[in-house]
Amino acid sequence: MERYEPETLDLEDLSPEAMYALFEKNAWGDGLPLVPPTRERVDAMLEYASGDPDAVLTTLLPRAGVVTRRVVAINCVLAGCPPVVFPVVLSAIRALARPEVNLRGVNATTHLVAPMVIVHGEIVARAGFNAGVGAFGPGNRANATVGRAVRLILLHVAGARPGFGDAATHGQPAKYTFCAAENLAECPWEGYAASRGVDAPSAVTVHCGEGPHNVHDAEADGDPALILDKIASSMTTLGMNNAPISQGEFFIALGPEHAQSLAVRGMTRSDISSYLYERARIQAGVFRRHFEELAWAQWMKAARDEDMLPMTAHPDHIRVFVAGGPGKHSLVMPSWGMTKSATVPVEG
Repeated sequence: MERYEPETLDLEDLSPEAMYALFEKNAWGDGLPLVPPTRERVDAMLEYASGDPDAVLTTLLPRAGVVTRRVVAINCVLAGCPPVVFPVVLSAIRALARPEVNLRGVNATTHLVAPMVIVHGEIVARAGFNAGVGAFGPGNRANATVGRAVRLILLHVAGARPGFGDAATHGQPAKYTFCAAENLAECPWEGYAASRGVDAPSAVTVHCGEGPHNVHDAEADGDPALILDKIASSMTTLGMNNAPISQGEFFIALGPEHAQSLAVRGMTRSDISSYLYERARIQAGVFRRHFEELAWAQWMKAARDEDMLPMTAHPDHIRVFVAGGPGKHSLVMPSWGMTKSATVPVEG
């Protein structure tokens, strides 16, 4: 078994000010204050995982940095993670390293893409993740620090530093932290992970794309057509990176009220994806006028200019889950385009 032991640095001053100065001097970190990764704190994190702390688990591109449990634990401490969430971060990193995610492209593009982490299953309650009101916002330690730890690992291990390994023209706030939990308690269908064939008590999904685009439908009767037509309208724009790329995914985070309105009319998760696939369309000629290069499936290339083409080549590319609290709002999160999401069991 290949092993990797990172170099250690002994610090005499473990104050927040000293840590801040050290990381700033070496162009480390995300620009925010950090928790000193003492041996005691790192060891406490490692107690929540099994296996050799220094065994090589994977590498992260573009730098091909080595990932071990200890390396992940160090970054989790820096981010302020409680030890109980350590397996979630480990699993998210394993997911990001999968080839279909295309992490090299995700990190190196000029697009503002950021990995979103969605947590599923029994770990949500046990570790205190927020799946309800403000799930994608501030105020919850598990959500905030897991997303931040993933970003620190991309900075420190993958080499995704702005201007070097990360060429994003503008960046976005989701590059600091982007994590929420699935609201399984208010989901009228099977859990998202189970729908992707992951049979595990806890799971994690990573999706690399844009920040949330809000969709508001507050009509009193919760008409599915009104809700879904508004979501389709938000998906149907030439400005998103997905537009000329037929493999692009859309993640739809339905608020519980919208989800219930759809479910009581007998709509399944698959029905919702199919409806959006049919309604979120633009004429082929409009696509061709705006894009010199179209990364389309072959059947789309044969379309006439007047044909209405979908924003993605297959309904399965439209992924639906439930998150958030009261209020008639849902979210659309398009991918970067040349990437696929991954859902994996939570394992230490």
